[in-house]
Amino acid sequence: MLKHKGFPGRLPGTDFQFTIRRENKKGITPIVARERFADRRPADRRADAGFLAALWEHFGDAPFERGNLDAGRLSWLFGREVVAAEDPFDPASYEALLRIDAARARASFPDVFDGGDSA
Repeated sequence: MLKHKGFPGRLPGTDFQFTIRRENKKGITPIVARERFADRRPADRRADAGFLAALWEHFGDAPFERGNLDAGRLSWLFGREVVAAEDPFDPASYEALLRIDAARARASFPDVFDGGDSA
């Protein structure tokens, strides 16, 4: 499992996890598209925005390997702002390639991109 050096482990000041420390001994947690409802808690929305900002800062619009990125956190963005970068895509692989759909991400999280595109 690739460990993304320099990627934040969690949203600062919270327990919202962005990365995992080690492989899951019971099997890899698959990435699934989770529905985001309008009534989500503000803290959850901040975690989504913070995770997307970290992804954008670290990878930009280039494809990236899932590696030690948290499947649960990826699942909140998967199928919308984060999409598969390979076909066929294996959602239960640490080597799976993903990429940010920049247009969709800008539409969903404009505050993340207001500071400029430093990718």
